Amino acid sequence: MSEFLEGNAVTLLENGGDFFPALQQAIDGASKEVFLETYIFENDETGRCIAASLRRAARRGVAVRLLVDGFGGRLFVRDLMPEMIPDGVGVLIYRRELRAFPLRRHRLRRMHRKLAVIDGAVAFVGGINIVDDLQSGNLAQPRYDYAVRVEGPLLGPILESVHHLWRIVSWARLRRRLREPLVAPARVTPAGTVRAAFVTRDNFRRRREIEDAYLAAIAGAKREVVIACAYFFPGRRFRQALVDAADRGVEVSLLLQGVSDHPMLCYATRALYPFFLDHGIRLYEYHDSELHAKVAVVDDRWATVGSSNIDPFSLLLAREANVVVEDADFATQLRESLARGMATGGRELCHEGWRRLPAVRRIASWLAYQAVRLAIGVAGYRGKH
Repeated sequence: MSEFLEGNAVTLLENGGDFFPALQQAIDGASKEVFLETYIFENDETGRCIAASLRRAARRGVAVRLLVDGFGGRLFVRDLMPEMIPDGVGVLIYRRELRAFPLRRHRLRRMHRKLAVIDGAVAFVGGINIVDDLQSGNLAQPRYDYAVRVEGPLLGPILESVHHLWRIVSWARLRRRLREPLVAPARVTPAGTVRAAFVTRDNFRRRREIEDAYLAAIAGAKREVVIACAYFFPGRRFRQALVDAADRGVEVSLLLQGVSDHPMLCYATRALYPFFLDHGIRLYEYHDSELHAKVAVVDDRWATVGSSNIDPFSLLLAREANVVVEDADFATQLRESLARGMATGGRELCHEGWRRLPAVRRIASWLAYQAVRLAIGVAGYRGKH
């Protein structure tokens, strides 16, 4: 597990309405160096706005380094990248898609992180892609998601991680190691009172770091566990941890997708509902918009915000990044935000509600569950699922 560091300032950002203005302000104020990693960089109003900020920064001499996933950013490569490179924005594509229907397993190994570091002084970590909150009018309400703004000693490991991945992708793309020293080293002087850690997942040494952080917090829970997760398909170890917590009197609540951009996984998750309900776990589906959050709170003392779903595809195949916070004020703020989401957009489910669903929907959930399990096997996952 990554080291917890004292003395940070960690600010919760709700949805793109908080995140994008804060990110743009930081980029527009940059004087030395900008790193930005994102899975999706859309050619919409939000994407063009952030792209313009990056271009302005590059034109005034800031070293701008943008890393976009090759699958999630396919349209970025076509629509936005050609406009940014001439202005001096350094762009790398993580595992670029070169064929329309590649069937090789490695195409599933994606860069799913959403990180930014500006001048080594401020970082953003979360689950929010560079895409309109309303998806250009396709959603009635803003997409439900979170990020954090970080200052303080945690900038050290965050900046080290983004710089390391930039050098790895540079080598993989150009077949030569680029000697690109940091223009702006991390500013690690204390900036607040929050104790926090930066936890990552990759395809090698740190495959289980984020999951282990969740499991340790759940194992120590005494009163309450609240998890909001967009794509929730936990393995046996994670499911058992939730059941064990519920059995010892902890109130366990899950806020999951009711409106999904990936219906297959959503239906597969619903096949697990009877199991959770049988063990006293409370289930809510968010129906106001797409829930894209990957956050959790335990006992109003521990919280995490990041890009990591609780599913085997993330565990095996995706690079992820979360911030874990041990701070009562921050955890309470996130818990209150989740409570508002449950109250305004959440629908609590029960056994009777599940049984009243049309048989065709329950059968569809079972079929989706089997299809996802098959996909896990094809992907080569050998965990306890």
